[in-house]
Amino acid sequence: MSVAGGLPRAVDRAVAHRCQALQIFTKNANQWRGRSVGRTEIQEFRAKVRAARIGPVVSHASYLINLAASPGVLRRHSLEAMDDEIERAEALGLLGVVLHPGCHTAGEPAGALALVAEALLELVRRRGSTMILLEHTAGQGTALGATFEQLASILAMTGGHKRVGVCLDTCHLMASGYDIVSHEGYAATFEQFERLIGFDRLKAFHLNDSKRPLGSRVDRHEHIGRGFLGLDPFRRIVNDRRFKELPMLLETPKGGGRATGAITVDPQDKRNLDTLRGLLKPTRAQARR
Repeated sequence: MSVAGGLPRAVDRAVAHRCQALQIFTKNANQWRGRSVGRTEIQEFRAKVRAARIGPVVSHASYLINLAASPGVLRRHSLEAMDDEIERAEALGLLGVVLHPGCHTAGEPAGALALVAEALLELVRRRGSTMILLEHTAGQGTALGATFEQLASILAMTGGHKRVGVCLDTCHLMASGYDIVSHEGYAATFEQFERLIGFDRLKAFHLNDSKRPLGSRVDRHEHIGRGFLGLDPFRRIVNDRRFKELPMLLETPKGGGRATGAITVDPQDKRNLDTLRGLLKPTRAQARR
């Protein structure tokens, strides 16, 4: 949800859309530094989250951050910016900060994975309890994290630190070559995830359809059911007992127009949310009514 008009307005928008979980940017995603957030705004945000009983709430880190960068200016800026992201998340009481692992800028991917792990350990030792959630990626260019093996390697090099988790994006799974559309492919994908990473590390889903086909390695989100994923994988995920308690967050295109401080229901968000809710199978108790 947009934070236009202040961070508490994102909670108002979540309530208007009947959300149970929420993802926000705590600062401009395309800038290194963001505006300072005052105590009053933080208190109002936390109070509204409690009153609405929305949770978990996570933030998404700036797209500029690259913890895989070799030592130099970019790496220094990335560490400083990610530290700021964690500090903001701590103040707001968030579960974690979703982060793309980064792109390797020199040498082999294995070395860049080690740089990511090194940075993660430095960051979690600096402050607090907020988690860093590594987002599985589509694999564009030199982006890391497009395979479960790479994510597992990073986690292993952090010593399995309890504050490092994983966020899976359905569009990215499709784009990077994981077939979650077919029944067999879905089963094989999550068997591999469990074996290499473990469901205890999975803390959130991004539910997005894909404009591009399996293995395209292109990250282009589409509305639920209108892309190459279709409805079947979403039906499986929202009814999968293994994922029952996980936040499932939309990053689908908005309905258009410039974000303002006004609280309005986005027609595209409503349609996507209604579609996903319509895929939920009734519980036994509901079925008996």
